[in-house]
Amino acid sequence: MAMAKPKKKRRWLRRLITWLVLLTVAAGAFALFVLPTWQAEATTTYVKYTASRGTISNALSFSGSVSVVNNETLTAGAAATVRTVYVAEGDQVESGERLLRLSTGETLEAGFDGTVNELSVEEGDEVAAGASLIQIVDFAHMKVTMRVDEYQISQVSEGRACRITVTPLGETFDSEITHINRISASQGSTAYYTVTCEMDVTEDVLPGMAVTVTIPQEEDVVVLSKDALSFDVDNSAYVLQQTAEGVMEKVPVEIGVDNDNYVEITAGLSEGDEVYAEETTSASASTGLSSLMSLFGGGSAPSGMQNSRQNRDFGGNFGGGSFGGGFGGGMP
Repeated sequence: MAMAKPKKKRRWLRRLITWLVLLTVAAGAFALFVLPTWQAEATTTYVKYTASRGTISNALSFSGSVSVVNNETLTAGAAATVRTVYVAEGDQVESGERLLRLSTGETLEAGFDGTVNELSVEEGDEVAAGASLIQIVDFAHMKVTMRVDEYQISQVSEGRACRITVTPLGETFDSEITHINRISASQGSTAYYTVTCEMDVTEDVLPGMAVTVTIPQEEDVVVLSKDALSFDVDNSAYVLQQTAEGVMEKVPVEIGVDNDNYVEITAGLSEGDEVYAEETTSASASTGLSSLMSLFGGGSAPSGMQNSRQNRDFGGNFGGGSFGGGFGGGMP
């Protein structure tokens, strides 16, 4: 009985050494086969895109109304008598043309080319200081105002060509965007911006008439896939271009019409320019686990370890299966 203890101690020591050897082998295999696989999976590649010239179709349509650009009502500077009336209602007048003369010697003149829309006095009438005497309106040159919401305002720019259709008349006029009021006039949770365009019209177009403003497709412009665009924190667009040294650098661009697939490039790129967008591949644990399991005869690991049956097989191999049995029961 006295000799049994050293024998058990030697057996326990051999098992401990075996454990340490196997753990060392497993750690080496992990470092040699599995870890490099995980690291190799986390890579960044670049997808190339080329700017081309073509047509981008995304016609925008807005509702608006007609109003006058030039309109003036002339008043008496002091109490007086109307001495002479030189014009009648409906007359066409030119800038600087005499309209009325008062007893005070004051002569009222037209400030622009237009039409006498309203004449409120006749010769011999007594008028008080500040009284309205005559109204001149330019009906040949009109403006259209429309509301553009916050989701479309980026696609509207000053100088952009547009087409105006006067709804009750069916007449269409070519125009362009002349002004964008960048202070929003919000209604509810959506911000709206007032956009103005001007046009020369026929005499049957009157202030207040409803119109439809259409911004047509852009032709013969530089276009680029939207996937090639990136944006800074201030929402400024840029692309990546490769330098002669092979380094990717950010190049700011200005964009115009956007049809969800392609975007017009108004500045920053020319036809034929090549740009790049980052594409990052995430690391996948399943690849590393498959490599590790193959070392111990466990086959391939299921992606995400979601299969319960395979999970049980995996646990069995380490505990009571070939690995566990060989490790626990095969040693003296």
